[in-house]
Amino acid sequence: MPETSRGEAPTLPAPAPPPGAGEPTEPGPERRGCLFALSQPPLMIFLTVIAALLLMAAVHDLLLL
Repeated sequence: MPETSRGEAPTLPAPAPPPGAGEPTEPGPERRGCLFALSQPPLMIFLTVIAALLLMAAVHDLLLL
């Protein structure tokens, strides 16, 4: 067991660099970004419904009030 009460503190190994720090790598099938999430049908249906509700509220405010 190293003596740590006097002298220098023990050195720790350097952390590994993040995956994007070195040379560029091709994204694999398990690594997908935000555009993949936006292409999912349930999310697009949800966003369409929310946009339609906002549009109906805006039209109601502009034309009927």
